[in-house]
Amino acid sequence: MRAFNCDHCGHLVFFDSTCCVHCGSTLAFVPEWLRMAALTPALPTGAAAVPAVQALPTAAPATELWQAMDAGHTGSGRWRLCSNHTTYQACNFAVPADDPQTLCISCRQTRWLPDLSDPANLRRWKVIEDAKRRLFYTLARLHLTRLDGVAAPEFEFLADQPGQPVMTGHRSGTIVLNVAEADDDERTRRRMALHEPYRTLIGHLRHESGHFYWDVLVHAQPHALEQFRALFGDERQDYVQALQAHYHVGPAGPYGWEEQHVSAYATAHPWEDWAETWAHYLHMVDLMETAASYRTQLTIPGELGPHTMQDPFTPQGRNFDAMLRAWVPLTLLLNSLNRSLGQDHAYPFALSSGAITKLRFVHDLLTPYQPAAR
Repeated sequence: MRAFNCDHCGHLVFFDSTCCVHCGSTLAFVPEWLRMAALTPALPTGAAAVPAVQALPTAAPATELWQAMDAGHTGSGRWRLCSNHTTYQACNFAVPADDPQTLCISCRQTRWLPDLSDPANLRRWKVIEDAKRRLFYTLARLHLTRLDGVAAPEFEFLADQPGQPVMTGHRSGTIVLNVAEADDDERTRRRMALHEPYRTLIGHLRHESGHFYWDVLVHAQPHALEQFRALFGDERQDYVQALQAHYHVGPAGPYGWEEQHVSAYATAHPWEDWAETWAHYLHMVDLMETAASYRTQLTIPGELGPHTMQDPFTPQGRNFDAMLRAWVPLTLLLNSLNRSLGQDHAYPFALSSGAITKLRFVHDLLTPYQPAAR
């Protein structure tokens, strides 16, 4: 995730900001621009200007129109705030004024919600939607959303019912998530029970989105499917039996899984190997974009350097080999910083040559969707 700046004062703001803490300007994320914008209430043509600083009301009417303060820099247009903001304070995306939908492009992908009259479910849903917006941003940077005419997944966020536990997964284009995963204690319990080194909401959503994009990017293209089977294996093997066999071996996976896979779970079935690799690629580009946005340069002690982080979404930073060369020192720094604060490794992985080959396959598969260098 890149760093953003307030259009009005230039102060650093963040992806989930609704107000600039420096100048008080209203902020919203405009999906069509993939950037934060400082907004001011829209006025009829010829009306007098309003003060530059206009803090967002706690419950702005869903029909209220806004316009960018710096139209020359960010573009023109009028916007409404997503109705999930005006109703629940649960979103900061903007909606084009002429869009008949009241929900933003991210929130409208959620088809089913738990009972939001339960305060616990309301809190969980807000946390999950925040993670989903971050997934939307990365997919949009990769030109894999409806903004670019590409099919996008839909979501169901469900709570367990007596005798009806919810299983997180993907089915027929819909990503299902058990809202209990929004609770840190529950997510940690499951991570420890399954001997996983890493378990986060954004990780879940990235993994499940991989199943969706397998249908879009691999299965729909015969040449890509042939390459996939050569690398990941034949996905036509029985999926249920494969998962049963995996858990019979144990969640730690078979011996030596690291040589060809990014995780133990990736050994369960070629579909899971793809989804784990896909999620890992999204981890990589998101972290590298963040580092590049902060103009990170680093040198590993005892090695030549420095390594300059490049934005992987730009033509200059899109070279996969260059990404790998920067990835190792970046994750070493990340883990060292985490350990200095008494935390475990933020990146508990070591990529083998086999896993890298699969990551390169994902990278190459996405290349035709990226804009050409000018």
